[in-house]
Amino acid sequence: MAQDQDFHRGGYFPGFLGETLEPPVIDATLEDDSVQHEGSAIITYTHFSLVLSKSRGFARWVAWNIDGGQLKRVSRKGNSFIKDPRIPAAFQNGDELYSGNRLDRGHLARRADLVWGELPEANSANDDSFFFTNIAPHMDDFNQSSKDGVWGRLEEAVFADVDVQDLKVSVFGGPVFQDNDREYRGVRLPREYWKVIAYVEQGVLKCSAFLLTQNLNPFEALDLDEFRAFQVSTAELEERTNLRFANALRSVDGFAPLPPAGGREPLNDSADIHW
Repeated sequence: MAQDQDFHRGGYFPGFLGETLEPPVIDATLEDDSVQHEGSAIITYTHFSLVLSKSRGFARWVAWNIDGGQLKRVSRKGNSFIKDPRIPAAFQNGDELYSGNRLDRGHLARRADLVWGELPEANSANDDSFFFTNIAPHMDDFNQSSKDGVWGRLEEAVFADVDVQDLKVSVFGGPVFQDNDREYRGVRLPREYWKVIAYVEQGVLKCSAFLLTQNLNPFEALDLDEFRAFQVSTAELEERTNLRFANALRSVDGFAPLPPAGGREPLNDSADIHW
């Protein structure tokens, strides 16, 4: 990894869209489960920040900014997934989880979203995206670019379908931790992932929330039964994740509550999204 260690890792910027959007707040009962770095539970990188769970070894949430007007084409050649040396290795799930099976190392904050700004800044973000703190297990069927469906195109969809002011977007995402998540190699694998996309359209702050489910069967082969993406409300995500989103986001989420995932239609295409 060609990380420029001198580049300032400013992390997620709450005022990126003009209105302050603080990152999610975890439930008080979970604070002791958060890894501390330099006296804070929030670990900062170039263009993104996260809170890491000690017990699960994955981020509870990741928050990142996208400047669509400054995106760069940066190669991933020469980059490898590594543990963040600033964080105790025991709190990070590394190659020992992903080798020899169908699990992909899935970026939570997408690499393509982060590589913007001047070239040294974009390169730093590219490198930072490969730390295992920003990685979670995805079944290969939905993580590989040729198969990832609408979930892998959410950020592109908002730029394509919405007149995004200043081409700037802030995104929050992460896994949903459940007590009955299936254990594999001593690690409980998340079955669900969530994402909230915030942007400004014609001077008005808006946001849309999404949930992806992947069903892992109980066999060692890790076969995938199905994975589906749904548009949901921020209120539903708060219930599932034990997080609380910024009041500004909660107040502009106009998506009507829907029945549980089994009783509603999944997103088959970006045209199904209600921005």
